[in-house]
Amino acid sequence: MTSADTLACYRVHRDSKGEIQAACMDCVPDDLPEGNVRVQVQWSALNYKDALAATGHPGVVRSFPHVPGIDAAGVVIESQDPRWNPGAEVVVTGCDLGAGTWGGWAQQIRVPGNWLIARPQELSLRDCMIYGTAGMTAVACVNALQHHGIGPDGEGEILVTGATGGVGSIAVMLLKKLGYQVAALTGKPGQTELLQQWGAGRVLTREAWQDESDKPLLRGQWRGGIDVAGGATLSQVLRETVSQGTVAACGMVAGADLPVTVYPFILRGVTLAGIDSVGTDHATKSRYWDLLAGPWKLDWPQGYVQEVPLAEVTGQVKKMLASETVGRILVQIPG
Repeated sequence: MTSADTLACYRVHRDSKGEIQAACMDCVPDDLPEGNVRVQVQWSALNYKDALAATGHPGVVRSFPHVPGIDAAGVVIESQDPRWNPGAEVVVTGCDLGAGTWGGWAQQIRVPGNWLIARPQELSLRDCMIYGTAGMTAVACVNALQHHGIGPDGEGEILVTGATGGVGSIAVMLLKKLGYQVAALTGKPGQTELLQQWGAGRVLTREAWQDESDKPLLRGQWRGGIDVAGGATLSQVLRETVSQGTVAACGMVAGADLPVTVYPFILRGVTLAGIDSVGTDHATKSRYWDLLAGPWKLDWPQGYVQEVPLAEVTGQVKKMLASETVGRILVQIPG
């Protein structure tokens, strides 16, 4: 329990021996980073980047102590920004939250006012966190396909990698809703039926799909792709994409290197569209939220969303890093 002068947060720090420690504990408002708006957080989410941050991963955490949580939704309680008044319900996704700045796994955050998006009227704060950065990224990927002429009325499938994770699962549902033919790639062979329920017309297991040859081109199968993995996975998706296809790349859980030749690009005219889920500008994020609250709004399948109290998030972090989670995990922030 916290007193009126303290805030509960999930804090990651180095102990006196230099080892990483992480647990729920109390902080005080003065510990919060600089920012002209203070928000009482109601909901956050668990993303793969958050799981890495919870272990002190140097690719995510820039300094200690640190609070993970790249997503946050709550109510403004103090503002020096004229755009935001106390009582406003707001959402933060991406920006530098949960990376260079303390994140949403805390009862309060303090951030610059230009990081905030007003809660769409058609969505609750909880709804917004089901989408979160994962939803923003999935929308950006689908938008990139459409921008490059890959619409739902064409022949052929769109391949989604990492399809049981946050970005991948939302991408599968969005593509299905919009009328695309969807193929889902997963490293979890026991989730075929689940992925079909979410909208995949065909499910491929990573083990059966992987081609370890170094052929510069493979048989063309996909008119488009959404890849969350990077590395050899993205390389194979590009080599299997048909002429004039587009692949949207948004992650690197399988590696940052890209072992591919120029052949897919100059012999098939394949487009590789990079997706930046952190630095998306305010106007574009607002447009994406309008889509998710309107024509692209999803109905969540039963069991897709799991809620976990902040005090119990460590167990879910371990499961995510062990590839034992599916769908979206919301983090309940104590009031």
